[in-house]
Amino acid sequence: MPQVTLTVNGTTHTAEVEGRTLLVELLRETLRLTGTHVGCDTSQCGACVVHIDGESVKSCTTLALQANGASVTTIEGLASADGKLHPMQEAFREYHALQCGFCTPGMVMSAIDLVQKNPQGLSEHEIREGLEGNICRCTGYHNIVKAIAAAADVMHGKRAEIAPAMA
Repeated sequence: MPQVTLTVNGTTHTAEVEGRTLLVELLRETLRLTGTHVGCDTSQCGACVVHIDGESVKSCTTLALQANGASVTTIEGLASADGKLHPMQEAFREYHALQCGFCTPGMVMSAIDLVQKNPQGLSEHEIREGLEGNICRCTGYHNIVKAIAAAADVMHGKRAEIAPAMA
């Protein structure tokens, strides 16, 4: 069987995989990083989004071998070593941008990439459009959009910390 070597959340891993092994399977079943979810198996829902070399990808349609030599970041790799949450994670918590939480890891990963690609800022419409590949069945997206806007301000240095959510 072929081997794949990749750095996941700062740690290098080498594993034997079948050619058809999906990245999400490698992450969940071999590396036991279960924060990346499988929701649809068709690349429709976005629950499986991770970053490969800084770009968000749907790991349910990415072969593990395609990530050979790459740096992969999952939801487990966002918080700092001292446990401080990434600004996007903090904003999702502060703004109650989750209910059941199933879509949250993929939504957070997609949102980080969206914000990083738009340093000039994002309108509510642009945030909603940017999340088109992520499905949330619980929240109605309103608080998700607010959380992303709040995190964007911190990520782009416009604020030092996440602004408290207004009721």
